[in-house]
Amino acid sequence: MLGKIVVTGISLILVVGVIIGVVATVHRSGGSDEHTESLSPQMKAVNTLCQPTYYKEACTNTLSAVNSTDPKELIKGGILAISDSLKKSSNLTDDLVVKNNSDEPRAKMALNDCKELLQDASDRLQETLTKVGGIDLQSLSDHADDYRTWLSSIIAYQEMCLDGFDEKSPLKAQVQNSTDYGSQLTDNVLNILAGLSQVIDSLGLKFNVPSTSRRLLQADGYPTWMSAADRKLLASRSNGGARPNAVVAHDGSGKFKTISAALAAYPKGLRGRYVIYVKAGVYREYVTVTRDKPNVFIYGDGPSRTIVTGNKNFAKDGIGTWKTATFIVEADGFIAKNMGFSNTAGPDGHQAVAVRVNSDMSAFYNCRLDGYQDTLCYQAGRQFYRNCVLSGTVDFLFGYGSVVIQNSMIVVRRPNPNQFNTVTADGRSERGQPGGIVIHNCRIVPEQALVPARFSIKTYLGRPWKAFSRAVVMETQLADFIQPDGWTPWSGNQFLDTLYYAEYANTGPGAATNRRVRWKSLHFLRRNEALQFTAGAFLRGGQWIRNTGVPALLGLIK
Repeated sequence: MLGKIVVTGISLILVVGVIIGVVATVHRSGGSDEHTESLSPQMKAVNTLCQPTYYKEACTNTLSAVNSTDPKELIKGGILAISDSLKKSSNLTDDLVVKNNSDEPRAKMALNDCKELLQDASDRLQETLTKVGGIDLQSLSDHADDYRTWLSSIIAYQEMCLDGFDEKSPLKAQVQNSTDYGSQLTDNVLNILAGLSQVIDSLGLKFNVPSTSRRLLQADGYPTWMSAADRKLLASRSNGGARPNAVVAHDGSGKFKTISAALAAYPKGLRGRYVIYVKAGVYREYVTVTRDKPNVFIYGDGPSRTIVTGNKNFAKDGIGTWKTATFIVEADGFIAKNMGFSNTAGPDGHQAVAVRVNSDMSAFYNCRLDGYQDTLCYQAGRQFYRNCVLSGTVDFLFGYGSVVIQNSMIVVRRPNPNQFNTVTADGRSERGQPGGIVIHNCRIVPEQALVPARFSIKTYLGRPWKAFSRAVVMETQLADFIQPDGWTPWSGNQFLDTLYYAEYANTGPGAATNRRVRWKSLHFLRRNEALQFTAGAFLRGGQWIRNTGVPALLGLIK
């Protein structure tokens, strides 16, 4: 994905020379000119990179151990420090699994889940580290959004590990003491990368590279992350003329009877798309698109005709929320079209996920996702949902990644007695994370069973699951059942000063803002502010969404 850019020897000399010259003017927070001048070139470079971070002591301690003034090498050192922290957290979890004498099933389950999740985090981090090692500083800056997305998933894995424990579990406190430091280190690198282009610009560096300016808004209305071939796949009524690599039919009329069997036949070393056509039918199976199977395109005969369904849930099965999903996507570049996905556990099942997506640059088009509590888990990566129907009750759109849901119908269902509905529960937990959920040009409506009780059973746009929860609802039609408050706290006043919630140009009887909660973290956006949450800007979607073939509105409607 990232081509190696050649920089002349003279340019490299200039880079190092200018960096040393410029960092000499950067002061350590609270320090004096005299003290700054006494710093070594290496420490001046460290201080420069650590300026935009929030955990400055951890940043300085980490980067000062790297014997270099090269920003790329310092950033690489920061990522290596995250890797070391992950190893320590993983080792701690292994020890706790062995030493744990608790008879509490949830604690045992959470520890075992943590082992798996922290290993996944380590694998993803190693992939990122390998990519960093193969490029130069300018290329790292040009693709900083990609690296920030991939690194942000490390925080998501760690948060998912912690979320498996009971809140009062002493084991959770032990694990959290370890993972919190790793999240701080990750947040530092995320903020360094976010400001890297400004550092390069301030240095006045000129690289011998072709122009790679990002066009977020393409003339044909597609975001930038999808190829012409993939656009064709999604623009057509079925498969865009692509010949399926695998045909699935539970009645035996295809090569495979299950989707899992078709995925198992994924050719090793495949380049391009692996296309799976799933004929009409109800497929009662649990499917995982594993990380070693990128660029899968799966399509069916319609979201009400080709349905993948399951009923795993926390209440009955006693498994972690993340493992209740009917359909799991771990591989990057996934596309689903004309498919239905459901978890039929019902409100009594509590946490019961229909779809969990841990895939960067994935898209769902003309799909249906049905459940009750926790229907969609957007675990990590950039995700785009267009012309879909998503239904549920409590926190039914939740996760830690970056997601835009566009031109879709969001259906709120009737929960159990004494429950209320929350459409979103975003899990962004660090300030540097690029994540959050955006609902754009959609309709939020009650299902028929909820209509008679839609005013007595309260429904909110969302609540803050984590400290820096971010949710934006814009140019969306809100039915009359949305509470005038709009949003509700998670627990007391927790996170109300650090979250970021926003609304822009919504319509319908539920869109009136005069009685919304009076949190300073709730924003009513102006147009120029809303633009940063469009698919083009928020997902950096101009190229990759375009390449999937999913039609997309990259800007605002008006």
